[in-house]
Amino acid sequence: MVFLSFVYRFVTNFAFMAMVYFSLNFMEKYQNRAILAILVLVYAGMRAASTLRAFYFFQKIEKLEAETKRLQAPINDGSGATNARKQVVADVARLRRDGELKSYMDLFFLALIVLLCVANIMRQ
Repeated sequence: MVFLSFVYRFVTNFAFMAMVYFSLNFMEKYQNRAILAILVLVYAGMRAASTLRAFYFFQKIEKLEAETKRLQAPINDGSGATNARKQVVADVARLRRDGELKSYMDLFFLALIVLLCVANIMRQ
């Protein structure tokens, strides 16, 4: 399922980039193409801000993971539920890492879309 989530994220980002590319290239008038490119740039900017905010969230989760591991060390002495707790911490770490990778993928495609839009605005 993890692999499928990465494939899904790649396909949706690629489809969005292809839609932007074809939409901008089939516009005949420069003014319409520029307006569409600016609207896509605004949308890409909002998505980039959301993605960067997610990195802040992932940073806070990482701090919580470190704190949980630090607090869990004294509990590991005689508690029987440590395996379950360790599994929860490991699952959260894996989900955080996967989320960061997906965010990097989003930023990569958003950068490509911004380049497409700027190139289409610049050409006449």
